[in-house]
Amino acid sequence: MIKVAKFGGSSVAGAEQFKKVKAIVDADPARRIVVSSAAGKRDGGDHKLTDLLYLCHAHITYGVSCDDIAASIRERLVGIRDELGLTLDIGSEVDAMLSKLNRDTSVDELVSRGEYFTSKLMAEYLGYRFVDAADCVLFGLDGQIDREKTYAAIRSALEAYDRIVIPGFYGKLPTGKIKVMTRGGSDITGALAAAAVDADIYENWTDVSGILMADPRIVENPAPIAKITYAELQELAFMGASVLHEDSIAPVKEKGIALNIRNTNRPEDEGTLIVDSVDEENGEQERFITGIAGRRNFTILTVKKHNMNTTNSLRQALEIFDRYHAPVEHITLGLDSFALVTSTAALGDSVYDVIADMQKAVRPDDIHVQEGISLVATVGRKMSFQPGTSGRLFHALGRNGINIRTIAQGADEISIIVGVENKDFENAIRVLYDRFAG
Repeated sequence: MIKVAKFGGSSVAGAEQFKKVKAIVDADPARRIVVSSAAGKRDGGDHKLTDLLYLCHAHITYGVSCDDIAASIRERLVGIRDELGLTLDIGSEVDAMLSKLNRDTSVDELVSRGEYFTSKLMAEYLGYRFVDAADCVLFGLDGQIDREKTYAAIRSALEAYDRIVIPGFYGKLPTGKIKVMTRGGSDITGALAAAAVDADIYENWTDVSGILMADPRIVENPAPIAKITYAELQELAFMGASVLHEDSIAPVKEKGIALNIRNTNRPEDEGTLIVDSVDEENGEQERFITGIAGRRNFTILTVKKHNMNTTNSLRQALEIFDRYHAPVEHITLGLDSFALVTSTAALGDSVYDVIADMQKAVRPDDIHVQEGISLVATVGRKMSFQPGTSGRLFHALGRNGINIRTIAQGADEISIIVGVENKDFENAIRVLYDRFAG
């Protein structure tokens, strides 16, 4: 069995966190690949190593001394080494990097050193072989990751060294230059490593015990989600839930590798298991509602016309929205009407131009615009097997005085989305959570 364990910035913030990582890795010999982020914040007043490096580059660009920042970076890394009793001459390596800094220094190369140095310390502490991401995460000339070459390089490294630590967040272009990924890039590196070796599971260790059923800023102590499918995760992410970015999921999703979100500070918690599909005949007693999420500030544009050719009119309306770069989130059809839901921010002041163009193209009897709408999604793979789910959902909202302005259900029947007024957004989420999960 092979497990890939990725540890986020909070998991490697200091020597105490390194000790937790080692205990986790040593507890399971299957954890043969470790992917590390750069050291994160130790407390509320601290700074992420990556942020300090970005700040350092900004100072150099504008000709301002970054000596104080550089000293804090060096002190941070040397402090971890000394507290853990390691022998790596990390101070000299940091000094060598800092001595070469000038206005021509690549920002990507500089900020990637956070992961580079943190991972070198982690490799010595674990007794694993350090493998530079520049040697195994390879980009093409188009700036996209070359999956074939990257997978081959990671497989070769594991075969050669058996247990390896790879820095996250960056790789190398064909020109030899370092290229970083978007923030959260270490998640992508971990997923690539798992896919490369056909891992049995990809563990993403962070500072939370998995994904919660609702936003804890809205619902008090929401329950964690024990198991979720990739499709459900995508639906919750689309509706605003703070979950992993699609790019950090795609490699393992394509290979059918389960992803386990775990808490470095509470390794006994099983976290959330993300899988391709769930065997519904396995006698599971899970809630049939997986999670509830939503987003504020949408606009509903309703078009009415007697004896409307709905297909033709809808096509014209969609072309108009596309012309003004306003993505349509949901469509509701009636006999002589249709309603389009779009982001208020995306539509912006173009709403008046859209209405004018709609008047010319569709010649409707009436166009009504409703702003200040929130969309709330109730997501669950088992909902289609539970008669009366929609009725219970609508009844719960109505009983609490929440007016529903629009309703949509996905074709795969894993979500029911309702539009409510912005003022009812948080209450709607609380009501639905209490009805189905409380």
